[in-house]
Amino acid sequence: MDQPTLRALLGRSDLGLRLISPAATLPSGALDRPLRWVHSSDLADPTPFLADDLALLTTGTQFDDDDVASIDAYVARLAGRGVIGLGFGTEVQRPGIPEHLVSACIEASIPLFEVPYDTPFIAVARAHSESIAAQTYARRTWALDTQRALAIAALRPHGLESTLTELSRRLGHWVGMFDATGLLVHEHPRQHFPREDAATLAARATELISRGAHASQSLTLGAESLTVFTLGRTGHLRGVIAISTASLDAEARAVVTSVIAMAGLALEQNDQLERGRRRLRSQVLASLLLDDPTLARHVLGSLPTAPVVLAVANADAPADALVEWWERQHTENGTAIFGASSKVGITMCVSASDQGLFDEIAERFGIRLGVSEPEGYSAFSRAHAQAVAALRHRGAGSAGTVTAGAVAGGAVARGAGAVRYADTVAASILSAFATDEARLVAASRLAPLRDHPDLERSLRVWLENDARLESAAVALGIHRHTLRARVAQASALLGQDLSSFPARAELWAALQTARD
Repeated sequence: MDQPTLRALLGRSDLGLRLISPAATLPSGALDRPLRWVHSSDLADPTPFLADDLALLTTGTQFDDDDVASIDAYVARLAGRGVIGLGFGTEVQRPGIPEHLVSACIEASIPLFEVPYDTPFIAVARAHSESIAAQTYARRTWALDTQRALAIAALRPHGLESTLTELSRRLGHWVGMFDATGLLVHEHPRQHFPREDAATLAARATELISRGAHASQSLTLGAESLTVFTLGRTGHLRGVIAISTASLDAEARAVVTSVIAMAGLALEQNDQLERGRRRLRSQVLASLLLDDPTLARHVLGSLPTAPVVLAVANADAPADALVEWWERQHTENGTAIFGASSKVGITMCVSASDQGLFDEIAERFGIRLGVSEPEGYSAFSRAHAQAVAALRHRGAGSAGTVTAGAVAGGAVARGAGAVRYADTVAASILSAFATDEARLVAASRLAPLRDHPDLERSLRVWLENDARLESAAVALGIHRHTLRARVAQASALLGQDLSSFPARAELWAALQTARD
């Protein structure tokens, strides 16, 4: 039932009320504003005793037909107080309605209506009171029926999604749910918003979730207003529910609150089940690290097709969001995946043909991943060790192989990206031996050169050019005889004959280790 309005009151045939103000002179919606109450008074200034959004009834005893200024002031006071309608009881104190009162109400945009002599003011007030009671009863009945319908929907397959669809139908508004990663996982009706507005709403949902505090918020998308509610407890939010309305009455808000509580409980129960599944996957991972996939196939039923590629993320990566996104690839795209946590970090496994997902996930979550080379399950432990080594690798001036989107988003500056083991090996095998002790030894061996930076640089360029004087001299911009003299001087300072390959290899290792 619609909320009681002045139009509804004027439409009551049993009251015989008649609108005096010409409809064309009234602002749009003037008769359709919610009417809170009906009050009667013949005071010259009743405004101290009035509430907002009411209709005032009067017999006009306070008016002096010859004093139009008092009528103007009276109507102005009513307009300033927010009175949305003035009813004049005719044939009680005077016949008809004063003409200047009609024009003053038109000027103030207050609907003026006639209350006939046979209709007591109390009958008008009682009729409106009954409408309020009927509207309240209808809303409470709606709330009870809706709660029952939602309870039935919750028992269906995919109960949470069915409940949200039923809520949308009952409210008559779009309802959408975003998961912990900010992805729209359910909506009714589907594709309600344009792509850009949907992206904006997803970004706002992600922002609310990242704050970690239980909250509700109103926002506007284009011409549409929405209210969003977080799901889950403070510090452990599981998602957001959005409804395409800026206002909910008490009954609708109570229904929405119950759905939010239900959704939060369902997600918490799913979280408990997920924790059990994660423990199981961690045990499966331990068996795979023995290079034997037999147990994993018995437990999981299937594994990604070999050869496989492994990725390892730090233990402090957002595990909940990662797992949700990772498993959605399997549900929506049929991608064969395996993921589990261990003390080392979060391990993810896909067929070699699907390894591009690692770049996508690193960019989406702004995290660093170590990625192995393709291996069979008989070498699973080796692939895992490669991924861990790549994760921990810190190459000079590089955060690893990252996507263009990660570069644009500043992920590289944070050390994020998918770092391939093959790239870390290609960079230099010497980095694997660059311990603090090795650096100390290298610095000691090179100490005689520290006061001769030109000699050290010349040696480095000479070795980079395979100890060929001609090409190295060109690179340095000096004569080859000058370079030969520098090499001889450095050899004397170091006390080392650089004509042999082992001596040059040792010098190169010292130069690289000292620089790292």
